[in-house]
Amino acid sequence: MEVAPERFAELVAEALDGIPEELGRLMDNVNVFVDDHRPPGGLLGLYEGIPLTQRGDYGGLALPDRITLFRRAICRSCHSEEEVRQQVRITVLHEVAHHFGIDDERLEELGWA
Repeated sequence: MEVAPERFAELVAEALDGIPEELGRLMDNVNVFVDDHRPPGGLLGLYEGIPLTQRGDYGGLALPDRITLFRRAICRSCHSEEEVRQQVRITVLHEVAHHFGIDDERLEELGWA
């Protein structure tokens, strides 16, 4: 399945807009990117940064956290645009959860791994 970069960006924006407002307000110093390159290990998304739960040691001049969604990897894992939409939503929520300090083990327990 192939979704054009512009449409994929719309799906990412839609997923971000779907985050409950009370949680969205708590997100701090994080940027979201779409990458077309194939990631190592078949990743669909990647969170890089210091989770909010560890921000006591964060410092005032730190670079923003980074959430990257890998468009081609997500598209390759899907058979329809609706599946891409769902996978983008799951991947966005998974990576945002890391921003809030939730690890992969807990995400797996919750069904978001």
